[in-house]
Amino acid sequence: MIKHFINLEWKQYFRSSYWQKSIVINILMVFFALYFVGMFLFLGAFLFKILGKLVPDQDPFVVVNSYIFYWFIGDLLMRFFLQKLPVMSVKPLLTQPIKRSTVVNYVLGKSALSFFNFLPLFAIIPFSISLLSNGYDTSTVLTWMFTMIIIVLIINFLNFIIEAFSAERELSFLPIIVVAGALYGLDYFNIFPMKSIIGESLMSVASNPILILIPIAILLLFYGYNYKILKSKLFLDSSLKSKVTEVNASDLSWTKRFGDIAPFMQLDLKLIWRNKRTKSMAMLLVIGLLYGLFFYPQPMYRDMEFMFAFIGVFSTGFFLINFGQFIPAWDSGYYKMLMSQNIKYEQYLRSKFILMIMSVVILFVLGIPYVYFGWKILIAHFAAAIYNIGVNSHVILFGGSFNRKKIDLDKKAAFNYQGTGAVQWLIGIPLMVLPMGLFGLTNWLVGFEAAIALLMVLGIVGIVLHKKLMRFITQKYLDSKYKMIDAFGQDN
Repeated sequence: MIKHFINLEWKQYFRSSYWQKSIVINILMVFFALYFVGMFLFLGAFLFKILGKLVPDQDPFVVVNSYIFYWFIGDLLMRFFLQKLPVMSVKPLLTQPIKRSTVVNYVLGKSALSFFNFLPLFAIIPFSISLLSNGYDTSTVLTWMFTMIIIVLIINFLNFIIEAFSAERELSFLPIIVVAGALYGLDYFNIFPMKSIIGESLMSVASNPILILIPIAILLLFYGYNYKILKSKLFLDSSLKSKVTEVNASDLSWTKRFGDIAPFMQLDLKLIWRNKRTKSMAMLLVIGLLYGLFFYPQPMYRDMEFMFAFIGVFSTGFFLINFGQFIPAWDSGYYKMLMSQNIKYEQYLRSKFILMIMSVVILFVLGIPYVYFGWKILIAHFAAAIYNIGVNSHVILFGGSFNRKKIDLDKKAAFNYQGTGAVQWLIGIPLMVLPMGLFGLTNWLVGFEAAIALLMVLGIVGIVLHKKLMRFITQKYLDSKYKMIDAFGQDN
């Protein structure tokens, strides 16, 4: 049966149009994977020698174990944001004479083959070989190596438990950030020495192989709990239950002053406020607004004037970038119905444009207090806002005409890469890299005032040519209309 599951998933993956359309991003991810594999191999192979030079008076094996706590925290955070439970299309299987336990065990077993579980092995195994070559006891090293492998799997299943617990909550990444920060703080302020406890525990297990039964028991406990959670949700009618929620209607009458695009603006505002991914994205605006506080309070960054454009574009264009790059995928769930109506596509796009421009203006006004760090910063933010309105708004709308991936609005926003493709990666060049490069080069060759003038001129030119640009962009969307309808009708 497991072989049959693998065969079905193999066909589903390679027969989907998603495979052909995302081949570039797949190649890019392979390069990233090879890069991290190389880094971990280097770390595992040379860590013993590096520690021997950095701390010659300490045992490298003991030093590594004393820092496993930080690796545990970092690995758990990385998995929470990047790793997802492998899923398969189980609906058709639920009508077949297949045991639910078989399906659940397959899904959980498949998670053990995740890249996140193999990556640490490229450091653990070479480091174990280094220990053996330096005279450490074979049974001690092998016990430690197998213990580390078990810990990797424990983190894997612990991550899924945390995911299940926080799946239905807004800004669900906050609990794990708080927990990780609290654990780090307890150790840092010596309230509860987690680093020492975990380090000594690992040394004890390595010295007494019988103690490896403890991490094995923890692994089985987490596996069983995941099994229980998944099996309880594996029913055909669980996906058919309608969610009954109370909707608080907001007064959107002010949008009527925008004329014929008012209905589309109201739909967008309701979509943003009523769906998990868009709502949490809107709540994250505070990060964009306060982004400059990571840099400006530090004197070294105040002298890097070329950074002003980057921070200004990101701070004033946070909503524009995060909302705009997924136009029209936000409406993918009902895009087919929307396109069957007698509406003008230009009105549909103009409503998105107005929302993005309003967000740029609001974020700039709220960011005026940055003048406290210098008048140049405020002027740079103003020029960046003009550039966002005149250039980036049109670039982001044009890039949206290449979007072909459906978005599930019920998923959380933070570190959610659903709907992300090569378009979102490539569009970052004109959005962020180009203004920063032009600003920095002009500032270096001519001066700060000339760099500010360049950004503002580019933005003003875009504003003047707005109608022509919108006609061109609208035609591009109309040319891609049926391709989008076909793509949005498929699961990614």
